[in-house]
Amino acid sequence: MSVFTRNNIKVSGHGPTAIVFAHGFGCDQNMWRYLTPAFQDRFTLVLFDLVGSGKSDLSAYDFEKYASLDGFAADLIEIIDAVTDKPVIFVGHSVSATIGLIASVEAPDKFLCQIMIGPSPCYINDGDYVGGFTRADVEELCDTIDSNYLGWSSTMAPAIMGAPEQPELGVELTNSFCRTDPEIAKHFARVTFLSDHRDALPNSKTPALILQCSDDFIAPCSVGEYMHKTMPDAELCIIENVGHCPHLSSPDASTLAIENYLLKYC
Repeated sequence: MSVFTRNNIKVSGHGPTAIVFAHGFGCDQNMWRYLTPAFQDRFTLVLFDLVGSGKSDLSAYDFEKYASLDGFAADLIEIIDAVTDKPVIFVGHSVSATIGLIASVEAPDKFLCQIMIGPSPCYINDGDYVGGFTRADVEELCDTIDSNYLGWSSTMAPAIMGAPEQPELGVELTNSFCRTDPEIAKHFARVTFLSDHRDALPNSKTPALILQCSDDFIAPCSVGEYMHKTMPDAELCIIENVGHCPHLSSPDASTLAIENYLLKYC
């Protein structure tokens, strides 16, 4: 199967350097539509869907391969190889920020820098580390998804989106969640929320911008601060925004933060 078909890869824009955008849980590449126009004249833009999401080939979802985020990281490296022979700027939202982190440790020569939007290498509190949830919280969340995924989506998607003044974005995220195959979503949710990749942080030599929201219950500021301290070459930028998806609810601030960070590379 072609990697372009498997991951529904779309390439556009103009420029010697590629920016690869990777969406979060329950989303697809359409979630980047407010950010990409600012970059399309200067960069080659690469959009794709994680296997199991959007218009990817659902038959390619291997429950064994994707039992950890390593399977998605391997796909990301394949995607980069398929679109360019030069290092890329990687922009990952939420779980895809962690997927990019893993890939950057595995293949550092393929990354110029990484921009991590709402990242969390571990959602579960552990000693002094505040991930935002207890293990019981996460187990309950996963059990709820297992028993009533559509009901969970309708309740949680608007809360995850935040953006109280833009309720249509919550509706959009709800619809996106509900379009995802429930069995795949249940599996991917456990892989996402039970993963712990804090050990990868000090091993990623790729420069990183950690972009977090001032009020995000999925990835609180404590996580960004921890990552900032732990990664060898990282900058932390906090956007005044309620919710977990600033590229949708606060695209101007997100674009400005990314543009300012990229000045040192472009």
